[in-house]
Amino acid sequence: MKNLDWKTLKSEYLFKRPWLTARRDTCQLPDGRINDEYYVLEYPTWVHVVAVTKNDEMVIIRQYRHGLGHTCFEIVAGCVEEGEEPLIAAKRELLEETGYSGGEWHEALQFSCNASAMNNITHSYVAVGVEKTADQHLDATEDIEIYTFTQEKVRQMLHDGEFMQASMIAALYKFFSHQ
Repeated sequence: MKNLDWKTLKSEYLFKRPWLTARRDTCQLPDGRINDEYYVLEYPTWVHVVAVTKNDEMVIIRQYRHGLGHTCFEIVAGCVEEGEEPLIAAKRELLEETGYSGGEWHEALQFSCNASAMNNITHSYVAVGVEKTADQHLDATEDIEIYTFTQEKVRQMLHDGEFMQASMIAALYKFFSHQ
């Protein structure tokens, strides 16, 4: 196979914010051509959690997503903090957003939400046997409702298009492919 990698000749940051950084790269393609205006969005590493309770129900959340302008059903998700391991971040996010913890954890998959324009990776975990152990501890802008549904109900919600985020849909399909 031939080398298809691009060489970054120059990077210029357009803006840096806590949740998003945008940069413009000048790149040399393998055949020598120059692309002097390639944009990359830098995000922190993300985590998702497909959580199943000791009663074999799935923990699903519902919250408003301003980018879409809708309130959505979701699985737990969040950002990995600097220096934090993805599994630790996933456990922290589950506890903060829902008050659930414990169980047996394994990483189900890793993926990029948009490899052409975003530099981060999402780690998707499955936690089986979680239980409610605490109250929610939400971020200042979060307002999250917590639900537990049977796996069959979540599978039907997935089939009916009630989950909107593609990355969460991928995590749920991966989970159900092993059931």
